[in-house]
Amino acid sequence: MPAIRRDFTGQTVITTFEMTPGTAQDLMDELKEAYATFIRHQPGFLGAGLHMNDAQTRIANYSQWQRREDFQAMLRTLEMRERNRRIATLCSRFEPVMYEVTAVAEPS
Repeated sequence: MPAIRRDFTGQTVITTFEMTPGTAQDLMDELKEAYATFIRHQPGFLGAGLHMNDAQTRIANYSQWQRREDFQAMLRTLEMRERNRRIATLCSRFEPVMYEVTAVAEPS
């Protein structure tokens, strides 16, 4: 599981997916399978979390990588390009965005 820390020096990627409730579980299954059999074995992968909203119209994916280049290399593989084509058929859009951790709030 990824840990959100201010001193994290790797790459954080947050991907949001938009879909209809009718395809939400299929998309979640596809994403879980991608992590279980492919993504987690890629160089530089540190961890990820998948979240679905109550209406089943959005999935958010939070992942951490050692380096930006590790995430980009995973996206360029033939395997991930094929998976992304399947994923695109299950949602209206998805967008991975790279972020830097700038602040963390913890309980007192």
